[in-house]
Amino acid sequence: MATLQSCSVCLRESALQLPRHHLTDNYMSRTAKWKCPRAAVIPNFHLPMRSFEVKNRTSVDDIKSLRLITAIKTPYLPDGRFDLEAYDALVNMQIENGAEGVIVGGTTGEGQLMSWDEHIMLIGHTINCYGGSIKVIGNTGSNSTREAIHATEQGFAVGMHAALHINPYYGKTSLEGLVAHLDSVMSMGPTIVYNVPSRTGQDIPPRVIHRLAQSFNFAGIKECVGNDRVDQYTDKGIVVWSGNDDECHDSRWNHGATGVISVTSNLVPGLMRELMFGGKNPSLNAKIMPLVEWLFQEPNPIGLNTALAQLGVVRPVFRLPYVPLPLAKRVEFVNLVKQIGRENFVGEKDVKVLNDDDFVLVSRY
Repeated sequence: MATLQSCSVCLRESALQLPRHHLTDNYMSRTAKWKCPRAAVIPNFHLPMRSFEVKNRTSVDDIKSLRLITAIKTPYLPDGRFDLEAYDALVNMQIENGAEGVIVGGTTGEGQLMSWDEHIMLIGHTINCYGGSIKVIGNTGSNSTREAIHATEQGFAVGMHAALHINPYYGKTSLEGLVAHLDSVMSMGPTIVYNVPSRTGQDIPPRVIHRLAQSFNFAGIKECVGNDRVDQYTDKGIVVWSGNDDECHDSRWNHGATGVISVTSNLVPGLMRELMFGGKNPSLNAKIMPLVEWLFQEPNPIGLNTALAQLGVVRPVFRLPYVPLPLAKRVEFVNLVKQIGRENFVGEKDVKVLNDDDFVLVSRY
């Protein structure tokens, strides 16, 4: 009996000790061989979405020198997805006709109707395909500071040259809050501030811009209030782009604006370049004015979307809530093209009136 008990104790001790000894050796062996991943020990390593690591770093002065920037249209397929083939053709036509920059996903490009995934993808596509030929300015602004920061980080991470930022709309803030909002995104790279009170419901007054202008990354302001406001900035050496196509000639040549961020240049980029580069030209300005007035009789980009479809350079597809101009207005556009000259417009197809049934309105995409 004593012998059996002794054997039992020995077996129990072996059963308890052997596994512990085995596990300890195995743990030590694995610990000895494991090494920290190489990336984790590289000095100053940043995650891919850090705005400090960009593929196409450009200087603020490069942005400040741009005279013709087109707020590029975003075309669609019949199911509402981006038509990148048509988009690429539009960008190429801007480059060929002398535009120096494009705003991607702005009001004209219907950034307000895009998901952020779509938005950043389109910025990345544009910079990867055309970043060596034209400056790509991504509209990464938002009325949410959190969203504006995140979108701007992503925009610079995919390589955009500069960001366009609007003041918080609808849920308006104080002037101190406005400064804090814009300060939080300007540290990431060259920034154009966009003032369009007719859309945001709040003016960005000069005293705010003068504070923001102290930032190294402040490139300038897209100003839509008028040429009296342009004077207040250019007198202080602040770069201004006119946001009003009907005022841009006088802004450039009489009030010291650097240039224009234009909607009309989607249609007649060559004429708009001449308007910004060729010196005072009241006759050319007068020639373009009927087209400008036609474009903005309804909120932008309704007129532009209609016109590009009539020119045959994009499909007649609208993401709601935008709908095409009525038949009578489309007839007016055909006559305008004839008056100004078809050769001055983008595309090569004959301009058409189009029937109401030709247009596709997409509510879900």
